[in-house]
Amino acid sequence: MDELIVIFMGVPFIIFMIFVAPLWLFFHYRSKRALSEGLSEQERQILDNLIQREEQMSDRIKTLEAILDAESPSWRDRA
Repeated sequence: MDELIVIFMGVPFIIFMIFVAPLWLFFHYRSKRALSEGLSEQERQILDNLIQREEQMSDRIKTLEAILDAESPSWRDRA
């Protein structure tokens, strides 16, 4: 009876330690290294592009708000 328990518990543990654990550790530390390296050049370009778009949108919103303030001063009260 004890031998069956050892077989049923030992075999999956050995398989886990041989196949799953090394892959798990490999991918874990690979992802940690990728995070510590920072942004790639392509990601940095995308981020710069998004920052530029945000600045343009912010300027447009300010312009639209100035136009609305001039034409309808109470437009903010309606929202």
